[in-house]
Amino acid sequence: MPFNLAQVHEAVAAANPDRECIVWGDRRLTYADVTDRSRRLAAVLAGHGLGAHVERDALAGHESGQDHVGLYLHNGNEYLEGMLGAFKARVAPFNVNYRYVAEELRYLLADAGARAIVYNEAFAPTLAGVRAALPELRLLLQVADGSGHGRLDGALDYEEALAAASPGDGGPDRAWSPDDLYVLYTGGTTGMPKGVLWRQHDIFIAAMGGRPFGQANVFESIDAVVEASKTGGGRVLVLPPLMHGAAQWSAFNAFTGGNTVVMQRDTTRLDPVDVWETVEREQVLMMQIVGDAFGRPLVEELERGNHDPSSLIAVVSGGAPLNSTLKERLLAQLPNAFLLDAVGSSETGAQMGHTSTKGSARTGEFTPGPGTVVVADDLSAVLAPGHDGVGWLAQEGHVPLGYLGDAAKTARTFPVIDGTRYSVPGDRAVWRADGVIELLGRDSVTINSGGEKIFAEEVEQAIAHHPAVYDVVVCPRPSERWGQEVVALVQPAPGASVTDDDLLTECAKHLARFKFPKRFVYLDALVRSPAGKADYRWARETVEERLGTG
Repeated sequence: MPFNLAQVHEAVAAANPDRECIVWGDRRLTYADVTDRSRRLAAVLAGHGLGAHVERDALAGHESGQDHVGLYLHNGNEYLEGMLGAFKARVAPFNVNYRYVAEELRYLLADAGARAIVYNEAFAPTLAGVRAALPELRLLLQVADGSGHGRLDGALDYEEALAAASPGDGGPDRAWSPDDLYVLYTGGTTGMPKGVLWRQHDIFIAAMGGRPFGQANVFESIDAVVEASKTGGGRVLVLPPLMHGAAQWSAFNAFTGGNTVVMQRDTTRLDPVDVWETVEREQVLMMQIVGDAFGRPLVEELERGNHDPSSLIAVVSGGAPLNSTLKERLLAQLPNAFLLDAVGSSETGAQMGHTSTKGSARTGEFTPGPGTVVVADDLSAVLAPGHDGVGWLAQEGHVPLGYLGDAAKTARTFPVIDGTRYSVPGDRAVWRADGVIELLGRDSVTINSGGEKIFAEEVEQAIAHHPAVYDVVVCPRPSERWGQEVVALVQPAPGASVTDDDLLTECAKHLARFKFPKRFVYLDALVRSPAGKADYRWARETVEERLGTG
């Protein structure tokens, strides 16, 4: 049967009303609480005229017939309530990167055609600076956070607005549809952010709990989802910002299973002590992280601290690689846990995974999930396992409708091959004869040097093995001799020193010589997204500033 995300959460909540749904520090909300609060938010949105105006069958894939509400928030119950409340009002919520400066924020809200925004008080000054340029932005809901900026003129206080609304006006009689949109903006670390439009049914199957954990089959009915949720109650700690898809997917997977989404006390930064105290206090079963940027400080705190992480049975890492040396260090501190590398994107949902246990950690090799394939370089065919050369990682089946307002890019990214529509967002891969897919990296950050293709991620992983390296990002620099040359930006570990020769020696253990960096740039800190993803635009600008253009 087709699914709607509001419908799924309401059904699970009705079966488990007294179970904790969201735990954030001292704030503990049951499924019944979240149902009430999200219905009230739906009533606020609907009361301001927001909703669905054109049904899906009258629209092209790059078009939306719904109003859009931006979620400009740190992690907190308000973020998840914002998503659920919007879904219940048939309004499409979208993620807003809270690190954006004013011009980036203006672009995003304008591109999305935002009619409403829910935002932390801390971001009020930035929003105030672009508000006049956004005449369609009519409804502002401000979440008090103690930052002292005060409420913007005309804005509503979030809690006051919910208290004044009736939950009965935001309930399940609003004709929820499986065609209602889930909108996810790409991160913009390699280009301008684009809004990916998903049918809620498709994203539910692809990434938000539509398949029982670890299984390929899809839930047959809402009754089957509800029945499975009755055995839930586990606690899932979502560390990455909810403004990124992987964190949203983790949270909604937890909701579908009737589990509890847990957040550390301070969600404005990654505090390893706070994280491990939360794991111990809440007896967290599963924790989500993003690659080395999260894994390194967390394992360092475990190695020096006095923590009890024994409740953890799974650590899930996605969005950025976690190198095998760091995996072994984590698993050594978590004797009861396994580590799952998850691969997916805004345009594909969840695609592949690899499970590591103590003594068996590897990076870059994955077991494909349902519908995950590799297609030919010219997009002419689906390749068979054991194919020659390198292809594109692709997804068939439950894939997005398109990019908001961009018909041309929609056609390029979602091609039809032999009558089947695929999502091909730009990752290069090899499908081995044993069925394993080797993920090489995003084509947009591939370095072409001397006629050879070098994937930034593989060079980063090689350098990251060195114990004196805290963080590394690799990017190209124009070269008269090579066309492009590899440059590595390196953040040494605190108190450590490392030389170019040290890092080249490490590279020799993992890479062919033509992939070695030609230059190293040492910095006190590297810039990453709040979710831990490398910011390659910043890296290229920094290399140009430090080394020139070749």
